Amino acid sequence: MTDSVLITGASTGLGLETAVYLAERGFKVYATMRDPGRRQALDAEAARRGVTIDVLRLDVTDRASIEEAVKTVVEQSGGIYAVVNNAGIEMRGFFEDLSEEELRQPFETNLFGTMAVTRAAVPHMRAAGRGRIVVISSVGGRIGAMSLTAYCASRFGQEGFAESLYQELKPLGVHVSLVEPGITKTDHWTSPNHMVAGQARSPASPYYAWFRRMERLTAQLVASSPTRPVQVAEAIHKALTARRPRLRYMVGRRARFIVALRRYVPAGLFERLYFGTIIRRVTRPEPEPAGGAAPSEPSP
Repeated sequence: MTDSVLITGASTGLGLETAVYLAERGFKVYATMRDPGRRQALDAEAARRGVTIDVLRLDVTDRASIEEAVKTVVEQSGGIYAVVNNAGIEMRGFFEDLSEEELRQPFETNLFGTMAVTRAAVPHMRAAGRGRIVVISSVGGRIGAMSLTAYCASRFGQEGFAESLYQELKPLGVHVSLVEPGITKTDHWTSPNHMVAGQARSPASPYYAWFRRMERLTAQLVASSPTRPVQVAEAIHKALTARRPRLRYMVGRRARFIVALRRYVPAGLFERLYFGTIIRRVTRPEPEPAGGAAPSEPSP
C-alpha cells in the first residue's frame, strides 16, 4: 500500500513544492488548503512534473474541515502515514503596535492549527503503530527577531509542542520531527500570509521609523537568500523516510550558522554580536535625505 501524506497550506510556496516533491517520490499526497479555488499553481506544477495530487479543503482554524479532510484520507487510502504541518502565517510589527486580535492570529494558525490537525491524525497513527508528524517551524522558533514578536512567539510554541509530543509518541512507533527553515525565497513574502499590524504603518507609532528600517533589512535578506523551497522539501522527505528520523532538521546555511553561533558562543557575547548588531542597524538615526524628500516606503 502506498503511504499517504496530508500536507497543510499547499496552495503556494513550501507546501506546494513539498506536495509535488513527495508525489514524485511515490507518496500518495493529499494537498490541503483553505480555498481549493487557489489550486491552479499546484495543478500546473504537478502536471509539469508528471504527478497526480489529491486536493482537499482544510482550514487549520476550522475543526470540522480538519476532521473531514482526515476522514477522507483514511477512507480513501486505508490510513494516514504522515502529516506535514506547513500552514502558517506571519505577523510583522513591534509588540506595542499589535492589537489583541493581531497578536492572536499567528497562534491560531501556526500553533493551535498545528495542534488541531495533529490531534485529528494521531489516533489513526497510534492504532496502526506507525506514522510521521512533521512540524514546519522556522529559525524564528529558535531565535527571536525585532518586529516579529507574535510570529516568533508562535514558532517557539511549536517547538515546545513538537519536542514534548516527540517524547509522548515515540514509544508508540510515531515519530515527530521539526523542520526549521531560515529565510526562504518564496511568494510567502508577498502573499496574504505576509501580514502587517495596522498600527505598524502609522507615522503616529513610536516604532514607525524602526519598523521601516526593519522591513528594508528583511527585504535585503530575502533577496539575497540562497535557500530554496526544494531544500525544505528534501528535509521533509528525510524526516518521512529515515529509519531513525531526527527531532530537528534545520534548513539553510545562514540559519545553521546563527544557531550554531548561539550554541557555542557565550550568551553575553552572542547577544552583543548578533542582537546588538541588529538593534544598532535598526535604531540608529537615519540621515536626512537630500532635498528634504521623505524616504520611500518599504514594500509590503
